Amino acid sequence: MPEQQEHEEQVRGVREVKSAARTVELLEVLAERGDRPARLQELADELAVPRSSMYALLQTLIGRGWVRTDVTGSLYGIGIHALLTGTSYLDTDPYVQAVRPFLDEASEALGETIHLGRLDGFAVAYLATRESHEYLRTISRVGRRLPAHVGALGKALLAERSDTELPPDPYTRVTDNTHTTREALAADLADIRARGYSIDREEGVPGIVGFGFALRYAAPAHDAISCSVPVARLTPEHQERIVTVMRETRTKIETTVHRGFAGTPNWR
Repeated sequence: MPEQQEHEEQVRGVREVKSAARTVELLEVLAERGDRPARLQELADELAVPRSSMYALLQTLIGRGWVRTDVTGSLYGIGIHALLTGTSYLDTDPYVQAVRPFLDEASEALGETIHLGRLDGFAVAYLATRESHEYLRTISRVGRRLPAHVGALGKALLAERSDTELPPDPYTRVTDNTHTTREALAADLADIRARGYSIDREEGVPGIVGFGFALRYAAPAHDAISCSVPVARLTPEHQERIVTVMRETRTKIETTVHRGFAGTPNWR
């Protein structure tokens, strides 16, 4: 075992259960592949696991509904029990429950798409979305992850933290406007702190501008809301309206959470 990993485990006071870690890593790999099913050898190679061990693990997870396979038994993908677990997370998270009505309110007021996201490492997981009637996505973002440096949600949350926490670059390029260097991202984060909200100018999705607002009911903030709007509809007047409504929405959410969350678990 590498010295760094051993040191971290000793600090936590417990050694990592390798079989559990391997199972989680496998599920994460399958989830990240999306609609690209994997073959046995691909998974064994990616996780550096013997083919026989990987096959046994896959069969165990297939039997429990966490992994699915095709009729030939040669292709593997994420199973339905992953969906059931994810849905339980959304249904029982008190912050998601508190924020949802305000997403509806903001979407109705602006006529645009409103998101709620949560920082997950150097990525953002989408927890709730209210789609615009003018611009409907064919695939929901809920349950998906986006690198934090490319979107309004992620940048709003990164700006709540010190730049020393930013990982080394280069960063993944998603569009021609994506920040790929630590220096460029840090400069943008400085502007966000001064402005009070983030702006994503086609950095994650071509043709879409986003405005992100960190929800400061925790320190540092772990959740944020954003409004996404097609460039073609973004007039100066509409931008001003978006910022006003989203600021008001943030205040309402923070007030509600601070007032009504006594006695709920303080999840980490």
